[in-house]
Amino acid sequence: MAAGNRWTRDQLLIVLNLYHKLRFGQFDEKQPVIVDLAKRIGRTPGAVAMKLSNLASLDPALKLRGIRGLEGASNLDRAMWEEFHDNPADLVPLSQERFDALFTESENESTEVIPGAGIRRIKRPPSGETEITRPTKQRRGQDYFREIVLNNYGNRCAVTGLPIRELLIASHILPWSSNEGQRLDVRNGICLNRLHDAAFDQGLISFDNELRMILSTKIRSYLPHTAIHEQFEAFENCHLSLPDDGQAPSDENLAWHRASLFLS
Repeated sequence: MAAGNRWTRDQLLIVLNLYHKLRFGQFDEKQPVIVDLAKRIGRTPGAVAMKLSNLASLDPALKLRGIRGLEGASNLDRAMWEEFHDNPADLVPLSQERFDALFTESENESTEVIPGAGIRRIKRPPSGETEITRPTKQRRGQDYFREIVLNNYGNRCAVTGLPIRELLIASHILPWSSNEGQRLDVRNGICLNRLHDAAFDQGLISFDNELRMILSTKIRSYLPHTAIHEQFEAFENCHLSLPDDGQAPSDENLAWHRASLFLS
């Protein structure tokens, strides 16, 4: 497909998927992720980078931060943006399906977008009963959520700075099961390592209005145990860390977590 051809609906759906897995400062034609995707959809890296910047002009979150994006969004760009964000429960899994199909060969494979490195094809672990019964649509939505959250935090735990992607979790603030409207919202996620994710999920830790980590009385009851001091007390009152162009978690969602789950 020539680079000058009009963008199709499927291509825009795929680029919208990528849009939320990169931060605005990563929309560059030399970005390996953009280079990889451009090859698969028959576009130039410059064209993909420009389209991402066109879409940025439609992003209300960027407008609030004074970022305008690149003028030139088409009517189809606007229509696809609205459809994608008005119906994420259907459009996000569909976009993930289209995205994965460009790079994978079977349902046992998926993709990971690694800014600065490229798009990696990964094999899924052997399926247990829980994995078998989990609907494909839900799995794709959860895969997407993991990627947008981890990439939003620069692939580092927001508490400890741990940079090993395999040990990182996209922690939901509002539970996935009961908050369909925010399941796929990057602001409903925090990138945490597996230990702090489990503690957050159980209400053993939370974060205050200034995004500082706070400890529950139950965690404190184990002090001065060395591991509790090193893994929790040492990070008390430290701010969540994320890149300057990353999106901070929702204040309202964190307030819900403190009120509903935190064991104060």
